[in-house]
Amino acid sequence: MGEQERVVELLVPLEKYLSAGVHIGTHICTAFMKRFVYRVRPDGIYIFDIRKVDERIRTAARFLARFSPEKIVAVSVRQYGQRPVQKFCTYVGCKALTGRILPGTFTNPALEWYMEPEVIVVTDPRADSQAVDEAAKMGIPVVALADTDNRVENVDLVIPCNNKGRRSLALIYWVLAREVLRERGQLQPGQDLPEPPEAFEFKPQWRQG
Repeated sequence: MGEQERVVELLVPLEKYLSAGVHIGTHICTAFMKRFVYRVRPDGIYIFDIRKVDERIRTAARFLARFSPEKIVAVSVRQYGQRPVQKFCTYVGCKALTGRILPGTFTNPALEWYMEPEVIVVTDPRADSQAVDEAAKMGIPVVALADTDNRVENVDLVIPCNNKGRRSLALIYWVLAREVLRERGQLQPGQDLPEPPEAFEFKPQWRQG
C-alpha cells in the first residue's frame, strides 16, 4: 500500500515514465550524475531513480515560472529534441532555438540573430554546448536535461533523464510545460495540456511536408 501511495505522488503515473524510457541511461555515468542513479542493470546500463527525475521536473517548473515567457529560450541541436522544444515553447510562450546554434547568439548584440534570454533550457549539455558556454559567459542560468553520461559544468539546474529517446524527450517536455503552466496559474492543479505527450514526439514524416 505504501508503495502505491508513493507512486500516486508522481506528476504522471510511474508506468508512463517507464514506458517512455525516461529512466534508461547509458553505459557511462559521470560523477555528478551518480546521485540520480537507482541501479545498474546486468548489461551495464545505468537506470535513473524516477522519483528524482520527477522532483527535478517540479523544481525546474517552479524556477522557470518565475521568468517572463519571452525571456526563456529552449534549445535543441539534435533532431529528436527539436519538436519537443518547439511544442514546449508553443505552450509556455518562450523562444525555441533548434538546429545549429550560431556563434554569438547570446554574446554579440551586433548580430541580427542575437537573443537576450534570462534563462535557457537545453536538451543535451553536450550537443547544445555552444548555447551552454555562451550562457555561462553572460551569466544566464542554464536548466539542462542530462543523461548519465553528461558532464554538467555551467549547468545550474539538472533534470536527470534519458535525453536521447524520442518518447522520453516528448514526455519530459510535455510534463515540464504542464507544470510551468500550473505554477503560473494558467492551468488548474489537476488540469492537463489539451494535447497528449505523443503530440510532442518527433516523427520522421514531419521532415517531409
